[in-house]
Formats: sequence, structure tokens, C-alpha cells
Amino acid sequence: MVYTISDVAKRTGLSSYTLRYYDKKGLLPFVDRDENGRRKFKDHDFEFLQVINCLKNTGMSLKEIKQFIEWTQEGDSTLEERRDFFIEHRKDVEKQLAEVQSYLDTVDHKIDYYSRCVEAGTEDSVSCE
Repeated sequence: MVYTISDVAKRTGLSSYTLRYYDKKGLLPFVDRDENGRRKFKDHDFEFLQVINCLKNTGMSLKEIKQFIEWTQEGDSTLEERRDFFIEHRKDVEKQLAEVQSYLDTVDHKIDYYSRCVEAGTEDSVSCE
């Protein structure tokens, strides 16, 4: 099946502007065009878009994502580079998770604190401990 850029925008949640921008930056070389130059997305393009979105949302630069896309276009000769790419990125995502976990720990601490204060009816530090 073939999808237009607006179909893809609806299905992925990415705006048409973002998709055009990604194309301009060289992140969508796998997307074909029709005789009028309109992008023609196929079903398997959604997997690439999902990976691009994941990498972007986990803090990777478009330049780094483009390198990954270029490796995929080169084929099997870059399998090791792609694996190492994701091993390194996993470390970054683990750091992000640890940071978010510390935020969650702080929020949980405050919930516990205020639950004890509500039960005591005061924020007097002795009553809430």
C-alpha cells in the first residue's frame, strides 16, 4: 500500500512539516516519489519512521540519526557499526532513565511526606515524620 505524507502524519503523529524536514535533512532516502515529486510512503517505511522517532525522542541528533540511516542504506557491510551505534545509544538512554527515576523518587518522597502531613493534619515537621 502507498501512503501520502498526510496519511503518514496522521498515522505516526509526526507533522507533515516534520516529515518534510526529515526528508530535507536526508533521513528519508528510502521514501520513493511519484512522477510529480510527491512522496510515496510504503508500509515498511513506518518501521524506519518509528526508529527515527525513538532516536530523536531519546536525545539523538539528526546528524547521528542520518549516519544510522546511511549505514542501513549501505547494507550488511555496516552491521557492526549499527550494532555498536545502538550499544552506545543504550548507555545514553540508561542515563536518562536513571535521571527520570531520581525524579520519580523525589515525587514519591513528596507524596509520602504530604500523605503523612494530611493524616496528622499539619505540616509540623515532627507530625509528618
